[in-house]
Amino acid sequence: MNIPIELIKKYNVPAPRYTSYPTVPYWGVETMKNNDWLKVVKRTFDESNDREGLSLYIHLPYCESLCTYCACNKRITKNHTVEDSYIDAVLREWGIYLKTFARKPQIREIHLGGGTPTFFSPENLKKLIDGITSTSVLHEEHNFSFEGHPNNTTREHLQALYDVGFKRVSYGVQDLDPKVQKTINRIQPLENVVRATEDAREVGYTSVNFDLIYGLPFQTEDSVLDTIEKVLELKPERIAFYSYAHVPWKSPGQRAYTEADLPDDSEKRKLYEIGKKALIGNGYIDVGMDHFALKGDDLYDAYLRKTMFRNFMGYTTAQTDLLIGLGASAISDAKYAFAQNEKKIESYKEIIGHDTLPLTKGHFLTNEDLVIRKFIMNIACQGEVRWHDYPHILDFSMNIALLTMAQEGLISLYDNGLRVTDRGMAFLRNICAVFDKRMANNEPVSVNQMFSKAI
Repeated sequence: MNIPIELIKKYNVPAPRYTSYPTVPYWGVETMKNNDWLKVVKRTFDESNDREGLSLYIHLPYCESLCTYCACNKRITKNHTVEDSYIDAVLREWGIYLKTFARKPQIREIHLGGGTPTFFSPENLKKLIDGITSTSVLHEEHNFSFEGHPNNTTREHLQALYDVGFKRVSYGVQDLDPKVQKTINRIQPLENVVRATEDAREVGYTSVNFDLIYGLPFQTEDSVLDTIEKVLELKPERIAFYSYAHVPWKSPGQRAYTEADLPDDSEKRKLYEIGKKALIGNGYIDVGMDHFALKGDDLYDAYLRKTMFRNFMGYTTAQTDLLIGLGASAISDAKYAFAQNEKKIESYKEIIGHDTLPLTKGHFLTNEDLVIRKFIMNIACQGEVRWHDYPHILDFSMNIALLTMAQEGLISLYDNGLRVTDRGMAFLRNICAVFDKRMANNEPVSVNQMFSKAI
Protein backbone atom coordinates (compact mmCIF):
# COMPACT_ATOMS: atom_id res chain seq x y z
CA MET A 1 0.00 0.00 0.00
CA ASN A 2 1.36 3.39 -1.00
CA ILE A 3 1.20 5.62 2.07
CA PRO A 4 2.04 9.30 1.57
CA ILE A 5 5.36 10.29 3.11
CA GLU A 6 3.59 13.20 4.84
CA LEU A 7 1.56 10.74 6.92
CA ILE A 8 4.64 8.74 7.82
CA LYS A 9 6.46 11.86 8.97
CA LYS A 10 3.44 13.06 10.92
CA TYR A 11 2.77 9.83 12.79
CA ASN A 12 6.28 8.44 13.17
CA VAL A 13 6.51 9.75 16.71
CA PRO A 14 7.19 7.96 20.01
CA ALA A 15 4.14 5.92 21.01
CA PRO A 16 3.41 2.92 23.24
CA ARG A 17 2.94 -0.61 21.88
CA TYR A 18 -0.10 -0.95 24.16
CA THR A 19 0.53 -4.30 25.75
CA SER A 20 -1.18 -2.65 28.70
CA TYR A 21 -3.15 0.43 29.65
CA PRO A 22 -1.98 2.46 31.42
CA THR A 23 1.45 1.89 29.92
CA VAL A 24 4.35 1.32 32.29
CA PRO A 25 5.71 4.94 32.40
CA TYR A 26 2.33 6.12 33.72
CA TRP A 27 1.90 3.60 36.52
CA GLY A 28 1.03 5.20 39.83
CA VAL A 29 2.79 3.09 42.47
CA GLU A 30 6.54 3.37 42.92
CA THR A 31 6.72 0.42 45.32
CA MET A 32 4.10 -2.32 45.17
CA LYS A 33 3.55 -3.90 48.59
CA ASN A 34 3.21 -7.69 48.73
CA ASN A 35 -0.03 -7.74 50.73
CA ASP A 36 -1.74 -5.17 48.50
CA TRP A 37 -0.74 -7.06 45.38
CA LEU A 38 -1.73 -10.49 46.64
CA LYS A 39 -5.17 -9.19 47.67
CA VAL A 40 -5.77 -8.16 44.05
CA VAL A 41 -4.40 -11.47 42.75
CA LYS A 42 -6.72 -13.38 45.07
CA ARG A 43 -9.71 -11.27 44.03
CA THR A 44 -9.02 -11.82 40.34
CA PHE A 45 -8.40 -15.54 40.82
CA ASP A 46 -11.60 -15.97 42.86
CA GLU A 47 -13.66 -14.09 40.27
CA SER A 48 -12.32 -16.17 37.40
CA ASN A 49 -13.58 -19.64 36.59
CA ASP A 50 -11.78 -22.78 35.59
CA ARG A 51 -13.01 -22.41 32.05
CA GLU A 52 -10.92 -19.25 31.74
CA GLY A 53 -7.80 -20.41 33.55
CA LEU A 54 -4.72 -18.27 34.08
CA SER A 55 -1.63 -17.37 32.07
CA LEU A 56 2.02 -17.56 33.05
CA TYR A 57 4.90 -15.60 31.58
CA ILE A 58 8.31 -16.81 32.72
CA HIS A 59 11.32 -14.59 32.06
CA LEU A 60 14.57 -16.47 31.48
CA PRO A 61 17.08 -13.63 31.09
CA TYR A 62 20.36 -15.35 30.20
CA CYS A 63 22.10 -15.14 26.80
CA GLU A 64 25.53 -16.39 25.77
CA SER A 65 26.21 -13.34 23.59
CA LEU A 66 24.85 -9.82 23.22
CA CYS A 67 22.61 -9.04 20.24
CA THR A 68 23.18 -5.30 20.05
CA TYR A 69 19.72 -4.46 18.70
CA CYS A 70 18.00 -6.01 21.74
CA ALA A 71 16.42 -3.80 24.41
CA CYS A 72 15.17 -6.64 26.63
CA ASN A 73 16.28 -7.30 30.19
CA LYS A 74 19.10 -9.86 29.87
CA ARG A 75 22.33 -11.14 31.41
CA ILE A 76 25.22 -12.12 29.13
CA THR A 77 27.20 -15.14 30.33
CA LYS A 78 28.54 -18.49 29.22
CA ASN A 79 28.39 -19.80 32.77
CA HIS A 80 25.58 -22.35 32.80
CA THR A 81 25.91 -23.07 36.50
CA VAL A 82 23.51 -20.14 36.99
CA GLU A 83 20.62 -22.25 35.68
CA ASP A 84 19.82 -24.27 38.80
CA SER A 85 19.59 -21.41 41.29
CA TYR A 86 17.51 -19.30 38.92
CA ILE A 87 14.98 -22.04 38.26
CA ASP A 88 14.78 -22.77 41.98
CA ALA A 89 13.98 -19.09 42.57
CA VAL A 90 11.25 -19.07 39.92
CA LEU A 91 9.62 -22.17 41.40
CA ARG A 92 9.83 -20.63 44.87
CA GLU A 93 8.12 -17.51 43.54
CA TRP A 94 5.37 -19.68 42.04
CA GLY A 95 4.97 -21.33 45.42
CA ILE A 96 4.14 -17.96 47.01
CA TYR A 97 1.29 -17.50 44.53
CA LEU A 98 0.03 -21.05 45.12
CA LYS A 99 -0.53 -20.20 48.80
CA THR A 100 -2.80 -17.33 47.68
CA PHE A 101 -5.10 -19.44 45.50
CA ALA A 102 -8.17 -21.01 47.06
CA ARG A 103 -7.95 -24.01 44.73
CA LYS A 104 -5.51 -25.59 42.32
CA PRO A 105 -4.94 -23.14 39.45
CA GLN A 106 -5.89 -24.18 35.96
CA ILE A 107 -3.08 -23.25 33.57
CA ARG A 108 -4.34 -21.97 30.24
CA GLU A 109 -1.16 -20.48 28.85
CA ILE A 110 2.59 -20.56 29.48
CA HIS A 111 5.14 -18.54 27.56
CA LEU A 112 8.88 -18.72 28.13
CA GLY A 113 10.57 -15.47 27.13
CA GLY A 114 13.96 -13.91 27.55
CA GLY A 115 16.77 -13.48 27.16
CA THR A 116 17.23 -16.85 25.54
CA PRO A 117 15.11 -19.61 27.11
CA THR A 118 17.12 -22.21 25.20
CA PHE A 119 20.20 -21.03 27.10
CA PHE A 120 18.85 -23.44 29.71
CA SER A 121 19.38 -27.17 29.28
CA PRO A 122 16.44 -29.35 28.19
CA GLU A 123 16.57 -31.04 31.60
CA ASN A 124 16.29 -27.76 33.48
CA LEU A 125 13.46 -26.49 31.27
CA LYS A 126 11.56 -29.71 31.94
CA LYS A 127 12.26 -29.36 35.68
CA LEU A 128 10.83 -25.84 35.56
CA ILE A 129 7.63 -26.77 33.75
CA ASP A 130 7.10 -29.98 35.75
CA GLY A 131 7.44 -27.93 38.92
CA ILE A 132 4.55 -25.72 37.78
CA THR A 133 2.24 -28.25 36.15
CA SER A 134 2.59 -30.76 38.99
CA THR A 135 0.96 -28.21 41.30
CA SER A 136 -1.73 -27.21 38.82
CA VAL A 137 -4.40 -28.48 36.47
CA LEU A 138 -3.86 -28.19 32.73
CA HIS A 139 -6.65 -26.42 30.90
CA GLU A 140 -8.16 -28.57 28.17
CA GLU A 141 -7.19 -25.85 25.65
CA HIS A 142 -3.78 -25.05 27.12
CA ASN A 143 -1.36 -23.24 24.86
CA PHE A 144 2.33 -23.41 25.75
CA SER A 145 4.99 -21.58 23.73
CA PHE A 146 8.60 -20.54 23.99
CA GLU A 147 11.11 -18.26 22.31
CA GLY A 148 13.96 -20.14 20.70
CA HIS A 149 17.28 -19.07 19.24
CA PRO A 150 17.86 -21.02 15.99
CA ASN A 151 21.55 -21.33 16.80
CA ASN A 152 21.11 -23.18 20.08
CA THR A 153 17.62 -24.69 20.03
CA THR A 154 18.41 -28.37 19.78
CA ARG A 155 16.11 -31.22 18.95
CA GLU A 156 16.49 -32.23 22.60
CA HIS A 157 15.12 -28.82 23.67
CA LEU A 158 12.17 -29.20 21.33
CA GLN A 159 11.41 -32.74 22.45
CA ALA A 160 11.70 -32.00 26.17
CA LEU A 161 9.30 -29.05 25.95
CA TYR A 162 6.93 -30.90 23.62
CA ASP A 163 6.76 -33.72 26.15
CA VAL A 164 5.50 -31.28 28.82
CA GLY A 165 2.86 -29.67 26.61
CA PHE A 166 4.51 -27.14 24.30
CA LYS A 167 3.19 -26.97 20.74
CA ARG A 168 4.37 -23.54 19.56
CA VAL A 169 7.87 -22.14 19.15
CA SER A 170 8.84 -18.62 18.12
CA TYR A 171 12.27 -18.22 16.53
CA GLY A 172 14.10 -14.90 16.53
CA VAL A 173 15.23 -14.78 12.91
CA GLN A 174 15.38 -10.95 12.64
CA ASP A 175 17.36 -10.72 9.36
CA LEU A 176 19.36 -13.08 7.14
CA ASP A 177 21.72 -10.59 5.51
CA PRO A 178 25.37 -11.23 6.56
CA LYS A 179 26.26 -7.53 6.90
CA VAL A 180 23.22 -6.79 9.02
CA GLN A 181 23.85 -9.88 11.17
CA LYS A 182 27.45 -8.85 11.78
CA THR A 183 26.42 -5.31 12.73
CA ILE A 184 23.84 -6.48 15.28
CA ASN A 185 26.13 -9.28 16.50
CA ARG A 186 23.69 -12.07 15.63
CA ILE A 187 25.44 -14.35 13.19
CA GLN A 188 22.75 -16.85 12.34
CA PRO A 189 23.17 -18.89 9.14
CA LEU A 190 20.05 -19.80 7.19
CA GLU A 191 20.82 -23.49 7.61
CA ASN A 192 20.37 -23.11 11.38
CA VAL A 193 16.92 -21.59 10.87
CA VAL A 194 16.01 -24.38 8.46
CA ARG A 195 17.24 -27.06 10.87
CA ALA A 196 15.41 -25.59 13.86
CA THR A 197 12.19 -25.25 11.85
CA GLU A 198 12.29 -28.75 10.43
CA ASP A 199 13.14 -30.24 13.81
CA ALA A 200 10.16 -28.51 15.42
CA ARG A 201 7.75 -29.82 12.82
CA GLU A 202 9.17 -33.34 12.97
CA VAL A 203 8.81 -33.38 16.77
CA GLY A 204 5.16 -32.32 16.42
CA TYR A 205 4.92 -28.55 16.92
CA THR A 206 1.78 -27.23 15.25
CA SER A 207 2.84 -23.59 15.03
CA VAL A 208 6.29 -22.27 14.16
CA ASN A 209 6.63 -18.50 14.34
CA PHE A 210 9.38 -16.20 13.10
CA ASP A 211 10.25 -12.76 14.43
CA LEU A 212 11.62 -10.43 11.74
CA ILE A 213 12.74 -6.82 12.17
CA TYR A 214 12.72 -3.96 9.69
CA GLY A 215 14.72 -0.77 10.15
CA LEU A 216 17.94 -2.45 11.28
CA PRO A 217 21.32 -0.93 10.36
CA PHE A 218 22.36 -1.42 6.74
CA GLN A 219 19.11 -3.03 5.66
CA THR A 220 18.10 -2.28 2.07
CA GLU A 221 15.00 -3.03 0.04
CA ASP A 222 16.81 -5.88 -1.69
CA SER A 223 18.16 -7.40 1.53
CA VAL A 224 14.78 -7.30 3.31
CA LEU A 225 13.03 -8.84 0.31
CA ASP A 226 15.70 -11.54 0.17
CA THR A 227 15.13 -12.36 3.85
CA ILE A 228 11.36 -12.48 3.34
CA GLU A 229 11.66 -14.74 0.30
CA LYS A 230 13.88 -17.20 2.18
CA VAL A 231 11.51 -17.18 5.12
CA LEU A 232 8.52 -17.82 2.87
CA GLU A 233 10.10 -21.05 1.68
CA LEU A 234 9.84 -22.34 5.27
CA LYS A 235 6.21 -21.13 5.58
CA PRO A 236 6.06 -20.38 9.32
CA GLU A 237 2.47 -20.27 10.61
CA ARG A 238 2.98 -16.78 12.06
CA ILE A 239 5.35 -13.94 11.34
CA ALA A 240 5.91 -10.91 13.55
CA PHE A 241 7.42 -8.18 11.38
CA TYR A 242 8.56 -5.66 13.99
CA SER A 243 9.79 -2.13 13.66
CA TYR A 244 13.30 -1.81 15.10
CA ALA A 245 13.23 0.33 18.23
CA HIS A 246 16.35 2.48 18.43
CA VAL A 247 16.65 3.27 22.14
CA PRO A 248 20.41 3.50 22.88
CA TRP A 249 19.70 5.34 26.16
CA LYS A 250 18.00 2.14 27.39
CA SER A 251 20.15 -0.40 25.54
CA PRO A 252 23.80 0.73 25.34
CA GLY A 253 24.60 -2.11 22.92
CA GLN A 254 22.82 -0.12 20.23
CA ARG A 255 25.65 2.42 20.38
CA ALA A 256 27.69 -0.07 18.34
CA TYR A 257 26.26 1.75 15.32
CA THR A 258 24.82 5.20 14.75
CA GLU A 259 21.58 6.61 13.38
CA ALA A 260 23.48 7.28 10.16
CA ASP A 261 23.59 3.49 9.67
CA LEU A 262 19.81 3.20 9.98
CA PRO A 263 17.29 3.75 7.17
CA ASP A 264 15.52 7.10 7.45
CA ASP A 265 11.76 7.30 8.05
CA SER A 266 10.70 7.01 4.41
CA GLU A 267 13.23 4.25 3.65
CA LYS A 268 12.18 2.33 6.75
CA ARG A 269 8.55 2.50 5.72
CA LYS A 270 9.42 1.16 2.28
CA LEU A 271 11.08 -1.82 3.92
CA TYR A 272 7.85 -2.58 5.76
CA GLU A 273 5.66 -2.14 2.70
CA ILE A 274 7.90 -4.42 0.63
CA GLY A 275 7.80 -7.08 3.34
CA LYS A 276 4.07 -6.76 3.90
CA LYS A 277 3.30 -7.00 0.18
CA ALA A 278 5.32 -10.21 -0.06
CA LEU A 279 3.63 -11.70 3.00
CA ILE A 280 0.10 -10.82 1.88
CA GLY A 281 0.88 -12.13 -1.59
CA ASN A 282 1.82 -15.47 -0.07
CA GLY A 283 -1.31 -16.00 1.98
CA TYR A 284 -0.51 -14.23 5.25
CA ILE A 285 -3.19 -12.09 6.89
CA ASP A 286 -2.41 -8.83 8.70
CA VAL A 287 -4.05 -9.48 12.08
CA GLY A 288 -2.71 -6.54 14.10
CA MET A 289 0.35 -4.57 15.14
CA ASP A 290 3.10 -6.05 12.94
CA HIS A 291 1.62 -9.56 13.13
CA PHE A 292 0.76 -11.85 10.23
CA ALA A 293 -0.75 -15.34 10.31
CA LEU A 294 -1.66 -18.05 7.85
CA LYS A 295 -5.25 -19.25 7.58
CA GLY A 296 -5.70 -22.17 9.92
CA ASP A 297 -3.32 -20.90 12.59
CA ASP A 298 -4.89 -20.34 16.01
CA LEU A 299 -4.09 -16.62 15.93
CA TYR A 300 -5.85 -16.20 12.59
CA ASP A 301 -8.87 -18.12 13.89
CA ALA A 302 -9.01 -15.86 16.96
CA TYR A 303 -8.72 -12.82 14.70
CA LEU A 304 -11.72 -14.03 12.67
CA ARG A 305 -13.77 -14.77 15.78
CA LYS A 306 -12.76 -11.41 17.30
CA THR A 307 -11.42 -13.20 20.38
CA MET A 308 -7.79 -12.19 19.89
CA PHE A 309 -6.33 -10.63 23.04
CA ARG A 310 -3.30 -8.50 23.85
CA ASN A 311 -1.30 -8.44 27.07
CA PHE A 312 2.30 -8.20 28.23
CA MET A 313 3.12 -11.26 26.13
CA GLY A 314 1.80 -9.54 23.00
CA TYR A 315 -1.06 -10.98 20.93
CA THR A 316 -2.53 -14.18 22.28
CA THR A 317 -5.48 -16.47 21.62
CA ALA A 318 -6.31 -16.94 25.31
CA GLN A 319 -8.08 -14.12 27.12
CA THR A 320 -7.39 -14.57 30.82
CA ASP A 321 -7.90 -11.99 33.54
CA LEU A 322 -4.91 -13.23 35.51
CA LEU A 323 -1.40 -13.23 34.04
CA ILE A 324 1.34 -14.09 36.52
CA GLY A 325 4.84 -13.02 35.57
CA LEU A 326 7.64 -15.09 37.10
CA GLY A 327 11.33 -14.28 37.01
CA ALA A 328 13.46 -11.14 37.05
CA SER A 329 11.72 -8.11 35.46
CA ALA A 330 8.56 -10.11 34.64
CA ILE A 331 5.29 -8.16 34.67
CA SER A 332 1.99 -9.47 36.06
CA ASP A 333 -1.55 -8.40 35.24
CA ALA A 334 -4.32 -9.12 37.74
CA LYS A 335 -7.04 -7.17 35.86
CA TYR A 336 -7.35 -4.52 38.56
CA ALA A 337 -3.62 -3.97 39.03
CA PHE A 338 -0.21 -4.45 37.43
CA ALA A 339 3.09 -5.27 39.12
CA GLN A 340 6.66 -5.70 37.93
CA ASN A 341 9.42 -7.78 39.46
CA GLU A 342 12.89 -6.61 40.40
CA LYS A 343 15.06 -6.46 37.28
CA LYS A 344 18.45 -7.28 38.78
CA ILE A 345 18.88 -11.05 38.99
CA GLU A 346 20.86 -11.07 42.25
CA SER A 347 18.30 -8.89 44.02
CA TYR A 348 15.44 -10.94 42.59
CA LYS A 349 16.88 -14.19 43.97
CA GLU A 350 17.77 -12.66 47.33
CA ILE A 351 14.23 -11.38 47.91
CA ILE A 352 12.68 -14.66 46.83
CA GLY A 353 14.99 -16.39 49.28
CA HIS A 354 13.04 -14.68 52.07
CA ASP A 355 9.73 -16.03 50.68
CA THR A 356 8.75 -12.54 49.57
CA LEU A 357 7.63 -11.51 46.11
CA PRO A 358 10.32 -9.36 44.46
CA LEU A 359 7.93 -6.58 43.45
CA THR A 360 8.99 -3.09 42.48
CA LYS A 361 6.58 -0.68 40.80
CA GLY A 362 2.93 -1.25 40.00
CA HIS A 363 -0.42 0.35 39.31
CA PHE A 364 -3.97 0.01 40.61
CA LEU A 365 -6.42 0.63 37.79
CA THR A 366 -9.22 3.13 38.33
CA ASN A 367 -12.70 2.54 36.90
CA GLU A 368 -11.81 4.91 34.07
CA ASP A 369 -8.58 3.00 33.43
CA LEU A 370 -10.54 -0.24 33.09
CA VAL A 371 -12.92 1.27 30.55
CA ILE A 372 -10.21 2.94 28.47
CA ARG A 373 -8.11 -0.21 28.62
CA LYS A 374 -10.90 -2.27 27.07
CA PHE A 375 -11.50 0.43 24.49
CA ILE A 376 -7.84 0.54 23.40
CA MET A 377 -7.52 -3.25 23.36
CA ASN A 378 -10.58 -3.53 21.11
CA ILE A 379 -8.89 -1.21 18.62
CA ALA A 380 -5.59 -3.11 18.85
CA CYS A 381 -7.16 -6.58 18.62
CA GLN A 382 -10.39 -6.21 16.65
CA GLY A 383 -9.65 -3.05 14.72
CA GLU A 384 -12.97 -1.49 15.69
CA VAL A 385 -14.97 -0.20 18.62
CA ARG A 386 -18.53 0.94 19.32
CA TRP A 387 -19.17 4.34 20.91
CA HIS A 388 -22.21 3.42 22.98
CA ASP A 389 -20.13 0.93 24.98
CA TYR A 390 -17.90 3.80 26.18
CA PRO A 391 -20.00 7.00 26.13
CA HIS A 392 -17.90 9.02 28.56
CA ILE A 393 -14.49 8.54 26.91
CA LEU A 394 -14.65 10.99 24.04
CA ASP A 395 -14.07 14.70 24.41
CA PHE A 396 -13.75 17.51 21.88
CA SER A 397 -10.01 17.21 21.37
CA MET A 398 -10.33 13.50 20.75
CA ASN A 399 -13.08 14.05 18.22
CA ILE A 400 -10.87 16.48 16.30
CA ALA A 401 -8.07 13.92 16.17
CA LEU A 402 -10.45 11.21 14.98
CA LEU A 403 -11.98 13.42 12.29
CA THR A 404 -8.49 14.16 11.01
CA MET A 405 -7.60 10.47 10.94
CA ALA A 406 -10.81 9.73 9.08
CA GLN A 407 -9.96 12.37 6.46
CA GLU A 408 -6.53 10.80 6.10
CA GLY A 409 -8.07 7.40 5.47
CA LEU A 410 -6.77 5.74 8.64
CA ILE A 411 -10.18 5.02 10.16
CA SER A 412 -13.81 4.95 9.10
CA LEU A 413 -16.21 6.75 11.41
CA TYR A 414 -19.85 5.73 11.59
CA ASP A 415 -22.73 6.55 13.92
CA ASN A 416 -21.95 3.75 16.32
CA GLY A 417 -18.16 3.74 16.34
CA LEU A 418 -14.98 3.48 14.30
CA ARG A 419 -13.24 0.87 12.21
CA VAL A 420 -9.55 0.82 11.32
CA THR A 421 -8.96 0.78 7.54
CA ASP A 422 -6.34 -1.25 5.70
CA ARG A 423 -4.20 1.89 5.54
CA GLY A 424 -4.79 2.52 9.22
CA MET A 425 -3.38 -0.86 10.27
CA ALA A 426 0.08 0.69 9.93
CA PHE A 427 -0.94 3.39 12.41
CA LEU A 428 -2.62 1.29 15.11
CA ARG A 429 -0.35 2.63 17.84
CA ASN A 430 -1.21 6.21 16.87
CA ILE A 431 -4.94 5.46 16.79
CA CYS A 432 -4.82 3.85 20.23
CA ALA A 433 -2.84 6.83 21.54
CA VAL A 434 -5.74 9.18 20.76
CA PHE A 435 -7.61 7.64 23.69
CA ASP A 436 -4.64 7.44 26.07
CA LYS A 437 -5.74 9.90 28.74
CA ARG A 438 -2.85 9.05 31.03
CA MET A 439 -0.32 10.05 28.40
CA ALA A 440 -2.30 13.12 27.33
CA ASN A 441 -2.65 14.42 30.87
CA ASN A 442 0.75 13.46 32.23
CA GLU A 443 3.09 13.50 29.26
CA PRO A 444 6.61 13.49 30.65
CA VAL A 445 9.31 15.83 29.40
CA SER A 446 11.30 12.77 28.36
CA VAL A 447 8.51 11.19 26.28
CA ASN A 448 10.97 10.76 23.39
CA GLN A 449 12.96 8.43 25.63
CA MET A 450 9.92 6.55 26.94
CA PHE A 451 8.79 4.86 23.74
CA SER A 452 10.06 3.80 20.35
CA LYS A 453 8.69 5.48 17.23
CA ALA A 454 5.33 4.23 16.05
CA ILE A 455 6.16 3.44 12.43
